[in-house]
Formats: sequence, structure tokens, C-alpha cells
Amino acid sequence: MQIGIFETSEEASAAAARGVVDLLARKPNATLGVATGSTPEGLYSELREAHAAGRFTLEGSAAFALDEYVGIADGHPEKYRNVLRRELVGPEKTGLTEAGLRTPVSSDADPHLAAGQYEASIAAAGGVDLQILGIGANGHIGFNEPGGSLVSRTRVEVLSRRTRTDNARFFDGDVGKVPSRCITQGLGTIMEARSLLLLAFGAQKAEAVRQLIEGAISAKWPATVAQMHPDLTVFVDAEAAELLEYADLYRERWSLA
Repeated sequence: MQIGIFETSEEASAAAARGVVDLLARKPNATLGVATGSTPEGLYSELREAHAAGRFTLEGSAAFALDEYVGIADGHPEKYRNVLRRELVGPEKTGLTEAGLRTPVSSDADPHLAAGQYEASIAAAGGVDLQILGIGANGHIGFNEPGGSLVSRTRVEVLSRRTRTDNARFFDGDVGKVPSRCITQGLGTIMEARSLLLLAFGAQKAEAVRQLIEGAISAKWPATVAQMHPDLTVFVDAEAAELLEYADLYRERWSLA
């Protein structure tokens, strides 16, 4: 595990973007796993700038979303396919095409069937080269809530009250408007990506970051399973790192890497 601690989320996002740009330079058409929410917005902004400067493109690449709400209208602005379109799709953004953006078909009459089909589509594409992740305040990655299997596959999940409350800011502050179910890549699915890149910003993520990096592997904190991944890089700002016991050691390691 590599841990980069930066003073600001902007600095952390820029450093993470350099890693993504470097991957695509080494392996054109690499397959990405892409997260939503506010955390990766700075990273995606950096990637758009790199594309505009001619240093980066997702043209010819596939990008698989981590998750999608079940029952949300196709035209809803917070449907994750629409969020990712705004961030990544088009020659004026990152070069990712509409066909290259892969998301679960959460409007399917049988979301459980759709989840299985999405899992199969990731495998058929040869898997994910680099999975971008955020982390919830309760330790979820994707929408894998506490108490689930650490080897789960893509499936329908029920969102916790904490997650729905945290996401209400995207739905006019009304938790009642936040869908209660989703299709999410499972922890086992996520762990099969060849590399993981996790971002966490703000004091509200500090306990989850402490558990992720220094805690025991436990279904209570789903993200802790990532400790077992051979190629995990964590990018955090100073506030998210404030509870880390060995923060000075992590800074020294990063400076010498």
C-alpha cells in the first residue's frame, strides 16, 4: 500500500491524475473503473485538462462505473451514467465515447439479472486495469455497505441510512428522494482490478481512512479488504489523514518512493 498525504484535496487530486495519465501513456486503451460522488471531481477535472493539452485520452478505452441507483429515471441528473457523461464523455472532455462508458442497466425489470450481466461484461472486457475509488464515512467502497461479504460480486444492494443521508445533498437535501437500492460492483469484483486508486478528503472521512489503513480487516469497515490488494495507492488530504498514527512514516515513504 502506498499512501500519499497532501495538504489539500487539489494537490492530492493532481497527484492521482498523474498516475492515471502515466498508466494510459504506458498502456493506451487501458480499462478504467470510475467512481462518482464529489470526491473524484478534482481528479476528473485534472484529466480533462490533460486531455485538452494533448497528454491524455480515453478514446478507444472502456470505463466501467462502480455502481448505479436502481429505479432512478434515465433522464435524472444524478443517475450515475449521466454524472459520468458530464465528467468524462466526449472529445471536449477526455475522449471517452458513449459506447466506452459502461454502467449497470438499473432500469431493467430484474435488477438482479442486470447485476449478473454487468459482472459478466467486466470479465468479457478483460477486467479493469485501474479502479478509481472513493470511501464513504461508514467505510463503504462502491456501494458495499457494512456487514456484507468481503468476497461479494456485482449485485443489488440496499443503501444504509447513513449513505442516503450523505447523498441527500445531490437530491435537494431530501433523503426521501435518494433511491434506497443500487447495483454495485462487489468487493470481490473490485479486488480483481489490477490496480486500485483511492481518494479521501475532509475530516468526515478521517475515521474511515484510519480504519482502511491501520485497522483490522472487517466487514464492519468494507474498504479494509483493500489492504489485501497488491497494488493500492491512497491519496488523502491533511484533514482525512488526521487520525493516522503513522502519518509521518507514510509521508517519509512517499517522499522517497
